[in-house]
Amino acid sequence: MIFSDKTFLRFIIVFTAVFLLCYFGALFFTGLAVPGGNYSPFVDKYFDVAAVLRTALIYFSKWVLGIFGTETYRADEYVLRAVSGKGIRLVYSCLGFGVMSFWAAYSVAMSGNWMNKAKWLAGGLLIIFFINTARISLVLQAANRGWDFPFGWDHHTWFNIVSYIFILLMIFWHQHITSKIADE
Repeated sequence: MIFSDKTFLRFIIVFTAVFLLCYFGALFFTGLAVPGGNYSPFVDKYFDVAAVLRTALIYFSKWVLGIFGTETYRADEYVLRAVSGKGIRLVYSCLGFGVMSFWAAYSVAMSGNWMNKAKWLAGGLLIIFFINTARISLVLQAANRGWDFPFGWDHHTWFNIVSYIFILLMIFWHQHITSKIADE
């Protein structure tokens, strides 16, 4: 067995705690950054991670689309629009916090030193970001060209499938590297 019972239990506890902290922490800070209810101007100004991530996704998607000849502009804080066509609106569910929380939880809970964990965390989050950028770019192209998504599944489902496939590949890669080091 790869894990001893004690190691596996530790992994499950750390994974669950980090996942819940990241996932619900992002919801909490996003909720405080939205005017109304329990709005906090301080959180809105300094900790609005959803707005930062949304802006980065919009600008990177704009850049990717530009490479492929589609001119776009940021119509407002939430919308990326083709110059001569339709646009897409990036709401909270488009940002990928669930997938990123899963990867962060795995990265922190896995075996290894903190520097190694930080590298895996950053690398995985970048891969997830690029997958999301590709998705947003494809969704805008699909909207403007009348493309349908395969099997009638929506883009959120496809993003999750592709992201978790990459996460599984990264986990297998990490396990391979870890077992190779342990064998030496």
